[in-house]
Amino acid sequence: MAPCRAAAALPSALLLLLLLLLLPPLLPAVASAGLSSYFGTKSRYEEVNPHLVRDSLSLGPAAGGSRPPAACAPLQLRALLRHGTRYPTAGQIRRLGELHARLLRRPAAACPAAADLAAWQMWYEESLDGQLAPQGRRDMEHLARRLAARFPALFAARRRLVLASSSKHRCLQSGAAFRAGLGPSLSLGGDEVDVEVNDSLMRFFDHCAKFVALVEENDAAMCQVNAFKEGPEMRKVLEKVASALCLPVEELNADLVQVAFLTCSYELAIKNVTSPWCSLFSEEDAKVLEYLNDLKQYWKRGYGYDINSRSSCILLQDIFQHLDKAVEESKSSKPISSPLIVQVGHAETLQPLLALMGFFKDDEPLRANNYVRQTHRKFRSGRIVPYAANLVFVLYHCDQVKTSKEEYQVQMLLNEKLMSFHHSNETISTYTDLKDYYKDILENCHFKEECELPKVNITGVDEL
Repeated sequence: MAPCRAAAALPSALLLLLLLLLLPPLLPAVASAGLSSYFGTKSRYEEVNPHLVRDSLSLGPAAGGSRPPAACAPLQLRALLRHGTRYPTAGQIRRLGELHARLLRRPAAACPAAADLAAWQMWYEESLDGQLAPQGRRDMEHLARRLAARFPALFAARRRLVLASSSKHRCLQSGAAFRAGLGPSLSLGGDEVDVEVNDSLMRFFDHCAKFVALVEENDAAMCQVNAFKEGPEMRKVLEKVASALCLPVEELNADLVQVAFLTCSYELAIKNVTSPWCSLFSEEDAKVLEYLNDLKQYWKRGYGYDINSRSSCILLQDIFQHLDKAVEESKSSKPISSPLIVQVGHAETLQPLLALMGFFKDDEPLRANNYVRQTHRKFRSGRIVPYAANLVFVLYHCDQVKTSKEEYQVQMLLNEKLMSFHHSNETISTYTDLKDYYKDILENCHFKEECELPKVNITGVDEL
């Protein structure tokens, strides 16, 4: 009977092969797996949660670990989201167009790699300028559905949702997509939930004069980034790419090479395909280019300068003010006025806040001259703030506790994974202990004073 079973299975195998052949857009994306771990802030959300590639609504293998502790019920959820997958900015599109135009001018027969890229269709238009891509809408819709599945009591019918966003179009659209993902059946306070624009919290960095003057608009503040661009690791990547494209190395610079690498990342994130631009880079090249991206994030949004994170204290204080209010309402047996608060911002919103809270801090600062020593660094922006990144605070009320302090407890999730608190190394904390740990920031970090420009004219970065 065994040969009969084998013969019967043959049509199924042929059918599977035919189905695979009918899925060309999905197959090439697998080939970019060797590079996709190094795309930094342009990483797909699936890089931090690979199970979503198979099932975009799966809560993952660790879903059970994020359940509330026994005899605890969630009172409030505060979610800070980065917008979903977006198109390149107009500046990136211009630089890509410049590089592509150079390749179009090369004799095709002389350089096969350049000819392949010249034949690639330049479909990006400057009007796309950082807008939310269709995949970005799906990112948000699916995230909303997963959070609702993870915390069903909070997302139940007739619960009030407060939805706020940065004024950037991609964030407003992400907020609308998140709301759409919850579906009409939840009736969260009505059929429609307006998205409130709140740049004072979602783009606090724009309102911080000290940050803008001494970091954002100060070339000297990025000295480590610029030094790495001229360093031996980047020089090696430049020479390799120039050779592949049959261009004099003098015609390329770190910014153009980075645009080529980012195009590889955009094609994967937006279209789920491996771009021919990916062929220019090895995994080692990708690690170097990831470090360049991480250096920029570190010195502009992370631990490089105190003002980067200190400017976000207004956001941390707002989070705790709402948690305080929920605790007070619960103690008074009142309904929780804001059980669901969802705010959509940017990588630049989340990264400084996480730095302020002390997460992903390496013993040694990221510098232009310690690339090798930072191979196993904690600060990897693609693991922290990919597209659709999310930082979630969940406040619980717990019964059957030994002390009154244990009655209110908190969990934090980053990208749907529980985080360990610094003060306890545990994934749940009493609310009192968490407030005590951040007491100095909550009481003594004043946005206006932190962000006030020094009285004297500063041209360097010493003040930072």
